[in-house]
Amino acid sequence: MEDVIDPVAVRKPVAGQGAGPVAQTHSSGQPSLDQSTASNFVRHRGPVTSTADIPGRRIVVSGGYDGAVALFDLDADSVTLLGYHRHLVNQVSVDQIGGQRAASCSSDYSVYIWDLETGQRIQVLQGHADDVEDFIFVDTHTGVSASRDRRIIVWNLETGAIRHILDAHEKDVLSLSYSDGLLYSSGDDKTLKVWDVEQGRLLKSFGPFELETDTCAIDPARGRVVLGCDDGIVRVIEVNSGKIVCEIEAHSSGIKKVAVSPTGDILSAAYDQKIIIWCGETFAHKLTLENVKHKWERSFSFSYDGSRIYAGTFDGTLLMWNAVTGELTGEAGSDGEGNACFNRVAATDNGAVVTVADDGWIRLAAFDSKWARWMNRTCPGSGRMLMNAVAIDNQGGLVVSGAHDQKLHLYSVDRYNLDNHIEIELNEGPINFIDIATQEGYEQNAFVACYSGKIVCVTHSGEVRARMQIHEGAVKSVRVHQHEKLGVSCSADGTLCSWTFDGEIVNHYLGHSAIINDVAFSPDGDRIASVSRDFSLKVYGFSDAKLIASIELGRRSLKSVCFASRNVVLVGDYWGGLFRVDLQSGKVERQKIAGNGLSSLTRSGNKLFAASYDGSISEIDPSNLGVVHRIEALTQCLNQAM
Repeated sequence: MEDVIDPVAVRKPVAGQGAGPVAQTHSSGQPSLDQSTASNFVRHRGPVTSTADIPGRRIVVSGGYDGAVALFDLDADSVTLLGYHRHLVNQVSVDQIGGQRAASCSSDYSVYIWDLETGQRIQVLQGHADDVEDFIFVDTHTGVSASRDRRIIVWNLETGAIRHILDAHEKDVLSLSYSDGLLYSSGDDKTLKVWDVEQGRLLKSFGPFELETDTCAIDPARGRVVLGCDDGIVRVIEVNSGKIVCEIEAHSSGIKKVAVSPTGDILSAAYDQKIIIWCGETFAHKLTLENVKHKWERSFSFSYDGSRIYAGTFDGTLLMWNAVTGELTGEAGSDGEGNACFNRVAATDNGAVVTVADDGWIRLAAFDSKWARWMNRTCPGSGRMLMNAVAIDNQGGLVVSGAHDQKLHLYSVDRYNLDNHIEIELNEGPINFIDIATQEGYEQNAFVACYSGKIVCVTHSGEVRARMQIHEGAVKSVRVHQHEKLGVSCSADGTLCSWTFDGEIVNHYLGHSAIINDVAFSPDGDRIASVSRDFSLKVYGFSDAKLIASIELGRRSLKSVCFASRNVVLVGDYWGGLFRVDLQSGKVERQKIAGNGLSSLTRSGNKLFAASYDGSISEIDPSNLGVVHRIEALTQCLNQAM
């Protein structure tokens, strides 16, 4: 056990209070960064979501969850901040004609264009109604963006005007590629579409493909689309015919990223922690990249000439490999500590709080009526690894956490010390959520939500009691009933269902039309509430599966949910906003309580806690959404632009 060295920041902010000063904008529309802000930026304070190198220069443009757009100078070993979006950056790209401009697209629904010579933002493209997921430069005058609002927009980059809106996808559009006048797009509707950019006309549509895919890359030179699938297989599909050219049995678990090099070689990275290059001609294995086990890559890209491979990590750093030898050649932007972007919070009735983060630390905190402070932290003996899941039993005697390396960690608790560590490799993909049962015969059994779609029941001594295949897609959240031997879970496949502890499905709860991110029981166990990527909160009767309420909460994606009482539901969104929904009166209130998404909400006794990706844990007064106490382990956005 290592003593905690996090800065102890305790304050009593006003509910809805702004996070701090916002970056100013000149009359020309260019953002002005405070000099100290720019000089203090030495790394991303959140996962690096995208990278793109500048042709002819050893400089890489990056964007991250902290909303920052930055330049990694590989020769000078330095990081320079260009500026901030108002929300996380999903993709960055560089104009390959001259390499003088970059674009960053964001969940703030905008695209920024940057002058790479001056470091100034020169244009803001606004027209989407949801997260912008991709942007490409077609030529010096034209750009194209794709969004979760299901639309593709073709932009005139000279004026910022919209030339065409391409509206044929039925779900979120996630990926774009361009070659010889043709635009290729793919998205959550499992289709690949080919467009004439000049005329804004749909030429071909392939699919929907039967195969679930989390990642897609397009090789326009060969007329192929490359799909990375949940079964670990890379499938290469010919665009003209729609036929599968090759199925590469690439990995032993789901694939999280595929990319295509300028020469047509295929990169695949999966949850088995292997990164492999496959020959674009023969599809044979070429090489496996050197692994960095304590890191977790969030994004991959090839250099302009294909000689190097870049990856942005959840630690906020940039990894680099030689694309010929597979040797890891360096890491930029590391300070050794990683990012305390909190993914889950759990608590006991007496105010003991435990949380996990991207940096792999398990942190314990205490919340009293007059103060709150960090008490201790630890990481598993096998090393730090991104953690999404943690639970603590109500008596505070057992802590269970789960990591992206598919390992479960069990600890006994002694006065904020974690002892008697048990490590179990579940081999069911990353662990997303954990709840602990209190029913007779199942006391201190952990129910573990896995990427494989299974829920695994593990005893407090580390024995795997059951593996239940409840969902087809990754399980996002799992909750165990307070008294009955029943549970409820939701999935990335859009399903929500209840089940017995033997794995028998009891009820399906219908109504959501997209990924369901979280589910929670009411205090009496008679109701459940769920939130989804479809922007809605739904409340059901638990035993009869009847829909009690369906409430649209605007156009900001919803992440977390918790009952404050039988008739009051709290919902956290990806913008740091907390909703209070009164089911009897229909009244909906919202306050911004964090600088980034509210990843987790939990109720314990009369206390309510919220964890945020901005590195804060807040105790909430559910009557007015006021923040009673807040402790922080990370300052995510240096100029607080979010």
